[in-house]
Amino acid sequence: MFEVVRSSRRVGSRRAGVILLIAVFLICAAPAAFGKKKTEPPAPPPPPPKSILEQMDLSKLVWPSPPAITRVKYLTHFANEKYVPPTPKQVKHSTWMDRLAGTQSQSERVATTKPLYALNTPYGLAVDSKGFLYVADGKTGAVFIFNTETKDAELLKHNVVARFGFVVGLAIDDDDRLFASDSQLNHVLVLNPQHRVVAAIEGLHGPGGLAIDTENRFLYIADTQADVVLVYDADSLKFLRKIGTPGKKHTLTTPGDFSYPTNVAVDHDGNLYVTDLLNDRVEIFDADGNFIRAWGKNGDGPGYFARPKGIAIDADGHVWVADAVQDRLQCFTPEGQLLMYLGTHGNLPGQFADLAGLAIDKQNRIFTSEQYPGRVQMFRYITNTEARAEFDRRKAEVEKKNSETAPAGQAQAEKPPQPPAGAQTATQPAPAKAPGDAVK
Repeated sequence: MFEVVRSSRRVGSRRAGVILLIAVFLICAAPAAFGKKKTEPPAPPPPPPKSILEQMDLSKLVWPSPPAITRVKYLTHFANEKYVPPTPKQVKHSTWMDRLAGTQSQSERVATTKPLYALNTPYGLAVDSKGFLYVADGKTGAVFIFNTETKDAELLKHNVVARFGFVVGLAIDDDDRLFASDSQLNHVLVLNPQHRVVAAIEGLHGPGGLAIDTENRFLYIADTQADVVLVYDADSLKFLRKIGTPGKKHTLTTPGDFSYPTNVAVDHDGNLYVTDLLNDRVEIFDADGNFIRAWGKNGDGPGYFARPKGIAIDADGHVWVADAVQDRLQCFTPEGQLLMYLGTHGNLPGQFADLAGLAIDKQNRIFTSEQYPGRVQMFRYITNTEARAEFDRRKAEVEKKNSETAPAGQAQAEKPPQPPAGAQTATQPAPAKAPGDAVK
């Protein structure tokens, strides 16, 4: 009897102890629980300040400046962003659910993603019949192909499409065959429209810029290290002739010779234009290789050269030259008269940093490549016909306004606009000439 009573007392005391402990815990926890204020969700961080590029209205970036009639418009640029690996704090490790499923967290997947290919040293430029832009990048060891509408990029990679050492110059013929010069492997590769290597021109010394005369079926190769321009049959790849005197180690200054020729271009008459880098000039030859003229000299202002590289001819026959040291794009008549210029040192749209390559396509788009930012910019050239139409429109508006406001016999209240020249200087008013008058 007494044992039963003791046992029941022990059980009761244990229950009482447990109840007492729970009560003490609730009493201690209650103030903290009830005294804790409900926290508001953190306010979203303020949006980052807009960059200068986001603040600029790039649609109004034109040359020359208003009210002059526009001859060049800025459109866009191409430069794949370089891969920046996340810091350790940014990498959130996988949860137990990820590990159970044998997968990685999203941030871990991003952290282990292979770097994106980016433009490093873009130089040679060419455009195919579909309007796709081809960019030679020697440091990347590839040829980029950009869709100029979507900016999507495809790569012709080293040891995948072809063996590339340091690809420099590009040209595309009317059959969409791609010609690519390689200054390290000293040859020019020929790729068919399916981007398969079908031929090669070997035994060169340091090929640079390329150009194709689609009428005469000539392939021009600026063999920079040899100080000559080589001429081949564009179809059979048979060697035809060379222009210039080799073997003088970049010392020749005589007309018709070169000192480090870098790039070539062909006009509508089949004339060849060559940028003669160390002589700071442009030399012109006819389709038979005969010397016509040369113009340009060293200087640091508009109209002068300080290492001319890229060269191209627009639809109206103007000669555009890219200057690497001045970071200036200049437009001349075939006789060497400066018409307009744009650019200065910098990384903003319309500025350049080691300007190198240049191309103008059938859609009147101007493409420029820069070495340091790894960037290609795209502009729109306004043709003589388009400029004349704009001039006529403005003139008609002024005449209509004057006829409505000025009394009979009174002088016009507003002067009509001056007609544009073949291309206008960016800082000075254009001479009073029709658009085609400056081109002979």
